[in-house]
Amino acid sequence: MRLTVGQAVVRFLAAQWSERDGEEQRFFPGCFGIFGHGNVAGIGQALLEYGEEMPYYMARNEQAMVHTASGFARMNDRLSTFACTTSIGPGATNMVTGAALATINRLPVLLLPGDIFATRPANPVLQELEDARSYDVSVNDCFKPVSKYWDRINRPEQLPSALMAAMRVLTDPAETGAVTLALPQDVQAEAYDWPDELFARRVWRIPRALPEPAALDEACAILQKAERPLIVAGGGVIYSGATDDLRAFAERTGIPVAETQAGKGALPWDHSCSVGAIGATGTTAANALAREADVVIGVGTRYSDFTTASHSLFANPRVRFVNVNVARFDAAKLAGTMVVADAREGIRGLNAALDGYAVPNAYKHEATALMARWNAAVDEAYAPQDRPLPAQSEVIGAVNEVSGPRDVVVCAAGSMPGDLHKLWRASDPKGYHVEYGYSCMGYEIAGGLGVKMADPSREVFVMVGDGSYLMMAQELTTAVAEGVKLIVVLVQNHGFASIGNLSESVGAQRFGTRYRARTGTGLDGERLPVDLAANAASLGADVLRASGVKELREALRRARESDRTTVVHIETDPLIDAPDSEAWWDVPVAEVSALGSTREARGRYEKEVWSRRRHL
Repeated sequence: MRLTVGQAVVRFLAAQWSERDGEEQRFFPGCFGIFGHGNVAGIGQALLEYGEEMPYYMARNEQAMVHTASGFARMNDRLSTFACTTSIGPGATNMVTGAALATINRLPVLLLPGDIFATRPANPVLQELEDARSYDVSVNDCFKPVSKYWDRINRPEQLPSALMAAMRVLTDPAETGAVTLALPQDVQAEAYDWPDELFARRVWRIPRALPEPAALDEACAILQKAERPLIVAGGGVIYSGATDDLRAFAERTGIPVAETQAGKGALPWDHSCSVGAIGATGTTAANALAREADVVIGVGTRYSDFTTASHSLFANPRVRFVNVNVARFDAAKLAGTMVVADAREGIRGLNAALDGYAVPNAYKHEATALMARWNAAVDEAYAPQDRPLPAQSEVIGAVNEVSGPRDVVVCAAGSMPGDLHKLWRASDPKGYHVEYGYSCMGYEIAGGLGVKMADPSREVFVMVGDGSYLMMAQELTTAVAEGVKLIVVLVQNHGFASIGNLSESVGAQRFGTRYRARTGTGLDGERLPVDLAANAASLGADVLRASGVKELREALRRARESDRTTVVHIETDPLIDAPDSEAWWDVPVAEVSALGSTREARGRYEKEVWSRRRHL
């Protein structure tokens, strides 16, 4: 079959399917793109010609469309994703941040950036980076460290093997992430005689790795002696569809379950074995149990510094770790006993092998009492108070109240992810979608678009602060154009609330974290006359302004009833904190300073840093 390279890429992608547990789905339901001279004649022309096989979606920002693909992939348990195509130069490098986010979060996305001419007819071409060391370098080399597979197609003959390698990585639960195929613009338009087999329907089976019997035996020998075990449920529990098996395991053994950001929702918030979020943004219940746990069972978690409270949380000197993870890299962390397996199969293996084991009743009662105290603290944080401006926790409470049990909350950066992690009451494994691997400002609206496209039956509540909104709001227009309804809760606090708090804690006096006009040498003048609600309206969204929590609830209900993307704007007080997690996060403080605030912060830091320990 004689096709251009661009046409061959599109035809191949349209024929790829994934399968797990007997269920098949198209791996690429479409392609996002922004066209320029580097891809319009190749991939762009092919998407026009084969639009019925591979639908095209116009994005407004290259980074954002990768975020949308990531949100879609996460919502689909990594069983399908979008391709993303850009022109060369700035269009391509705009995707690098999105690629890093996908790889860090172990989410499959396929990036198809245009590239310079392979034949080098006229160097430098428009938007080419010239490197005096080699003519084979382009800006697309920036993708190498943030991609799980990277290739440049300099000849049509190279395409089939590159496409197969890309699919191998995208469909590997242990190795997935961003995949980049750089496509020189002249090669995209070049014709070649391809074998028909390249475009045949191909189904990629997503494997469920089984635990090695010897590893299960070793893990069970440790757990049989445990008196205070704790499960840390990560994103792998949800991606593998292991939530029912986790529930059965926890109910039979009585082992309490704490959740990472990616694992939140693994158990319903009111389940008797749930102790909520863990770590620096965790509940006091989970963190109290973690400090004294003698065995920690990490399932599908990569043990980020927030989860471990910078290695200060698991304080029992005799603590042992049993790590169930499909990736050996993660299973080996904290010197744990490695059970390399799909999360569902690993949990089933442990449950069967530990038949007859249960934690002491006193331990179950302790966990229940700790969680009851935390739930009372959440009730208090959610309750509206008589203040000029509401606290962020009151806003979260209102959204939690109005949202349904299958609805999804989406967030990524600022102080809101931490507050959501500890406060949000998730009832469904897919009801909580916070990107905290990269905590990327600007993910929220773009990621929410991907979530809604993955499951239109759910209402999607995007919670975004003014800082993140200003980073990337353009995909509101994409949502309007595609008729994809989002409810965006825009929290205006006139600055960076999270980093403001952090700045104060390290003695930097909230420097550079407020949105203020310049006066002399500082940004400490009047608040900027910014109207983000008006901006949202200019991008095509419906806008509702709420003053106070009562009006917010009413606006959220109106937004639910609407069939259009709606932005609900509310101002909050950034100085009112949510309940404390009673856990530490390691952010170094300047060792010497003329500022008293910094010296005081350094003194506190030197005391806290001694709680950090190595698990060997």
